Amino acid sequence: MTETADLVADIEVLEQKIAMAKASITKRFIGQETVVDLALSALLCGGHALLIGLPGLGKTRLVETLSVVMGLDGNRVQFTPDLMPGDILGSEVLETGADGSRTFKFIPGPIFCQLLMADEINRASPRTQSALLQAMQERRVTVAGIDRELDAPFHVLATQNPIEQEGTYPLPEAQLDRFLVQIDVTYPDRETEKDILLTTTGAAEERAHAVFSREELLEAQTLLRRMPVGDSIVEQILDLVRAFRPEDPSSDEHVRTAVAWGPGPRAAQALMMTVRARAILQGRLAPSTDDIIAMAKPVLIHRMALNFAARARGENLETLIENIAASVLQREAAA
Repeated sequence: MTETADLVADIEVLEQKIAMAKASITKRFIGQETVVDLALSALLCGGHALLIGLPGLGKTRLVETLSVVMGLDGNRVQFTPDLMPGDILGSEVLETGADGSRTFKFIPGPIFCQLLMADEINRASPRTQSALLQAMQERRVTVAGIDRELDAPFHVLATQNPIEQEGTYPLPEAQLDRFLVQIDVTYPDRETEKDILLTTTGAAEERAHAVFSREELLEAQTLLRRMPVGDSIVEQILDLVRAFRPEDPSSDEHVRTAVAWGPGPRAAQALMMTVRARAILQGRLAPSTDDIIAMAKPVLIHRMALNFAARARGENLETLIENIAASVLQREAAA
């Protein structure tokens, strides 16, 4: 009983810290509450996020603000076609000593930080994009045959422009799967845009301040994993993920005829983590079905693809996910 009481008390303290963090973030990134919540969810879960949106919508500003508010050592890499893996990971250089001896010295790259902003990640070549694969999954990199551990926590927040495709390289499925969530950054509504104009074009501009420290964020990530998840929620997550696999017997006819490939086990893991994070962000002690519905699109949309016939019919993944999620979860509720 004491352990449960301690867990509840810790979660309530974390909820207060998150409320303070959101208040600090909104000083520089106005509105877009869903975007902020998803980005915070990714950090609380210890994961990575892919932010997709048109230029000028504040993606870079949000990532820089998160670095300050969450107390993380951040680096930014502008991905370009001529960027090489060594520009991210670092490289060994031959160093000559005072006595004439020569030794190799490792010069760490910008990936050795706690929050890496990969700006316009799809502009780099596949060879350079692949430099992030090991780091995102294993939290270490191998350079010259030597494994080098990255700092903890380690997060990649990448940005991508959805309309400029010339001179870009689509992210491979293996890399997309390593992003915990895809965050679509859309145009702000009129009132939010008015607030942005008034706040950012004056003589002085608000500054965000640190709310978390590195140690406190690590503790929050550990606490999130201790948060209970009911058996019914676990079953709903499994049913939902498996419903999008065209070869699975539980999937319906529409999925079998429209989906080229569906989400793997990592998607179910991501849902288990993100529904907990959303519950905390909403001020609750345990996740619910509403959390699964809310997190289905951000978690699944980049982990599956429509086949050619479905695309030719004008179908899109967003609508498919919404319809199938509603159908599966309503069926679960009725049962």
